[in-house]
Amino acid sequence: MKHLFAALCGIVVLSATTAAFAGPSCTIVADAESQKVIVQTGDCAVRTTPASTFKLAMAVMGYDTGILKDAHNPTWPFKPGYPDFLEAWKHPTDPTRWLAYSVVWYSQVLTRHLGPVRFARYARDFHYGNHDVSGNPGKHDGLTQAWLSSSLAISPVEQVAFLDALVHRTLLASPMAQEKTLAIMPTFPAADGWTVHGKTGQGFPRKPDGSLDHDHAIGWFVGYAENGPRRVVFARRIQDDAPQPVFTSLRARDGLIADLPEVVGR
Repeated sequence: MKHLFAALCGIVVLSATTAAFAGPSCTIVADAESQKVIVQTGDCAVRTTPASTFKLAMAVMGYDTGILKDAHNPTWPFKPGYPDFLEAWKHPTDPTRWLAYSVVWYSQVLTRHLGPVRFARYARDFHYGNHDVSGNPGKHDGLTQAWLSSSLAISPVEQVAFLDALVHRTLLASPMAQEKTLAIMPTFPAADGWTVHGKTGQGFPRKPDGSLDHDHAIGWFVGYAENGPRRVVFARRIQDDAPQPVFTSLRARDGLIADLPEVVGR
């Protein structure tokens, strides 16, 4: 991973959707084989909540420990009291559905199975941002809340380094666990023959009083894309300057998919 951090020094101006948003917006795209940074624009060093992009790291943890078996096992039932913000969350869920619908409660069942010691060790071993999974101060809720606008924070630069390690199967976990994680990543077609594999995430900054700032949502889309022998890793983060009718994470995803063919063609 260190060689990719060293490469993050070239800046290429990108005409992209991030220009319309305030806050720490950023896009990074790097060639997964040469480590050359194709695009780096915006504020890419600032750490924010990873939100549901952390599910990729949690999937590796789950497969490495054997808690997760394959793309469709285990299937865990929805129970009253679980987070149910979306209708899609109110159903039995397997690993593939977990990532596809970003089911919060499935993550929390998984991390409870992992336990605090293994959970913290993996976050540290993966060099995942600040690897702080302690949770909210004084609440001892790291197992279920650390990645949800809480203690865990990561920058786009660090996201790309994590993804680079994942696609090369060099994280401190079994290659099979990383392979199984890559196999369940949501997939999207892009122009010019590109296929994009990625995970969205949406969170909120904290106000001085500790409450969530719902007016300035943070949206992520991170992953990798391939076209024949060529492969790139990417991270896009945008932050709204006012409430929007469409999820910030979905706009980050759709904007990156639309921009990618032009970006990689440079």
